[in-house]
Amino acid sequence: QTRLGKSDTHTEKLKQVQWMINTSTKKGCLILQNGQCFEGNIFGAESSTAGEVVFSTGMVGYPESLTDPSFRGQILTFTYPLIGNYGVPAEKKDEFGVSNFFESARIHARGVVVSEYSENYSHWNAKKSLGQWLKEENITGITGIDTRALTQILREKGCMLGKIIVENAANAESVKNKE
Repeated sequence: QTRLGKSDTHTEKLKQVQWMINTSTKKGCLILQNGQCFEGNIFGAESSTAGEVVFSTGMVGYPESLTDPSFRGQILTFTYPLIGNYGVPAEKKDEFGVSNFFESARIHARGVVVSEYSENYSHWNAKKSLGQWLKEENITGITGIDTRALTQILREKGCMLGKIIVENAANAESVKNKE
């Protein structure tokens, strides 16, 4: 086999593995208070959650946004189309004890909504993926959502309560029944 042939085989195997990873993710649904449902795939923690659905139009800074106490208890929608591509840095503090990369010591948002989530990250300072970090902090993320449509709804109707329901999650029924 030629060198190109080996590379092609390797590339095909990588595509197959990526396909298996993508198809093995749990399904979920973001259900808004007005009854609209947005179906997607779950990343991070695999537990259902509820909160006020809000959006952020920032193009960078998802670690800072998620650790911002002003998003406490909310399901944060990122309008930028690709989230996760630069990973999450390790916690590092300056000489005054202030974090260099985060707004506080933990994630305050209750859930994350993105159009496209990238498990693969590339940044010199990254120590883990966004999905790994969310899982460690027990925060549910949902990807594959039309965040433009969701943002238009929230702009026109105002922020509203919502739920991320994870398919076959142990707590799905208790979250579904919350008002």
